[in-house]
Amino acid sequence: MAKLISKTYGDALLEIAVEEKKIDVLAQEVSAVVDILHDNPDFGKLMNNPRVAVDGKLDVMNNVFKGRISEELMGFFSMVIGKGRYDHIDEILTYFLDEVKKIKGIGVAYVTTPIELTDIQKKNIEKRLLETTGFKEMEMHYDLDGSLIGGMQIRIGDRVVDSSIHTKITKMQQDMMKVMV
Repeated sequence: MAKLISKTYGDALLEIAVEEKKIDVLAQEVSAVVDILHDNPDFGKLMNNPRVAVDGKLDVMNNVFKGRISEELMGFFSMVIGKGRYDHIDEILTYFLDEVKKIKGIGVAYVTTPIELTDIQKKNIEKRLLETTGFKEMEMHYDLDGSLIGGMQIRIGDRVVDSSIHTKITKMQQDMMKVMV
């Protein structure tokens, strides 16, 4: 259900962005709003409080954001609040930003390694991903996980490439267990 809500409302915001030719502007605003909302969790608690009336929530939203974000985004937030869907705002805004990245040909990769990579290694990984995925640009996220022992894991969307030593050892153990039985 949450995915359907985020898709429905995220697509509505994307449609507004495309129609008004404001994809970049709205993407920047949404990204800034996401950061603000994450930095201020009490705001979300207030907006999701069932004891606060819709009019009160709209007043709060106007006081905080009016004049700081576009009228299109203000209108979108008003619609989300009015429909009682503010509890899905994170998923909606994330969906919107992901769709903007798809339109622009930007891939998002999560690379996990057991040790810190050098800048040259990072550039080589990004270059290789650009060559093999067809994206125009890559947004790279790096993480460390010592339990991998060696190798790396790369996740782009729902695709995962796992060349870690940990995974190879686990697979060998599973294969050995099958032989022993």
